[in-house]
Amino acid sequence: MTYTDEFETIQYNEFMKYKKIAETAMEDEDYPTAADAFLTAGRAIGKLARITENEKLREKRLTLAKNYVQVGKELEKGIIPVKSKPKEYKTSEEVYGSTAGTESEEEEGFEKYVEQNLVTTSGITWDDIGGLDSIKQTIKESVVLSIIEEKPEAIKPWKGILLFGPPGTGKTLLAAATAGSLSATFFNVKVGQILSKYFGESSKLVSALYEVGRRKAPSIIFLDEFDSIALSRSGEVAESSRRVLSTLLSELDGLQDKDSNSYILTMAATNTPWDIDKAVLSRFPKRIHIPLPDKEACREIIEIHTFKEGLEFDERILEQVAYECTEKLFAGRDIATLCNDAIWNMVRSENPTLSSLADKPVDAIRKYKLKTRELTIEDFENSFESMEGAVKAHDLEKYEKWAKEYGSDAFTC
Repeated sequence: MTYTDEFETIQYNEFMKYKKIAETAMEDEDYPTAADAFLTAGRAIGKLARITENEKLREKRLTLAKNYVQVGKELEKGIIPVKSKPKEYKTSEEVYGSTAGTESEEEEGFEKYVEQNLVTTSGITWDDIGGLDSIKQTIKESVVLSIIEEKPEAIKPWKGILLFGPPGTGKTLLAAATAGSLSATFFNVKVGQILSKYFGESSKLVSALYEVGRRKAPSIIFLDEFDSIALSRSGEVAESSRRVLSTLLSELDGLQDKDSNSYILTMAATNTPWDIDKAVLSRFPKRIHIPLPDKEACREIIEIHTFKEGLEFDERILEQVAYECTEKLFAGRDIATLCNDAIWNMVRSENPTLSSLADKPVDAIRKYKLKTRELTIEDFENSFESMEGAVKAHDLEKYEKWAKEYGSDAFTC
């Protein structure tokens, strides 16, 4: 064995050793160990690449080295990648120089990842959302116009809708209700789920997302926390995020241009619309402000979480609670929490020895007859005392200003 052969064997074994350590550490969520292992593996395959005579294999190994080092550095900074990558994608083949894994097989692997991790069925309907009547109407119209086959060419339904507003106002619920009402395939995507730091394959995940969406149409693709990849180019954006965004915009442009019966609606949500790049905004021509609920919407949300769940209380109490929710600038999520807490207050008052049941066998707990009653204003007042809305008045002014400048229309509940 020559010195070169021996060196190549050492570096290859070093790479495989630390590659396995990195993958095991990622599964165990031991990120410091994973970071060191990725960096060591990256340096090993980089050294191996420099003595590789086959030009094509050398380029693959250099790319692999760069990606491993990038993952290691990002892990050191606390940036945690997607925990799992498509099992069918065997990066070791790049080390071997094998051609066994075809591009088609690789694409199938990413599509399987999407189907297993991102596809769901929504049971949410429009009736599960209190208020937002004009917004729901706009989304319904867009869906209907997209599905109608015979319509003038001048009518162009929205393919991209951006929902923006304070946290907890129902942006995710709107997307889920859109899918639920159509019995459509619902892709509820946290952006982190498509930011794979494994070997720079983020853009392939996005392409697979839309390929599966077309195959399972009608589809609603909902991108939550959209600002995390759509930041203004003047800010610092990770290269992986840029690649994802570039592919996403290409897919959106394709949806606008293609004459297809496969209905796909992309909905994105953000709490910080002012951070989104202007070029990205142009791909979402329909930008809808989701405000805090007004008094009437507060009433509807309270009813959803009390009356529709089988609980009763006086109509005058409903009015008072709705008024206080409005005054405290509660979002829909805050109101849901308030109702749940008020119900707990009622349960505790009617079942003062409830906690003592924890000392009894499971069968005894199951047979316990829980006592309930109508909710009172005191139940809610006790909850109000321990709650504050997450949104402040100056935050609302910022949303309203941005909506006037960039929003599609002025909407109210």
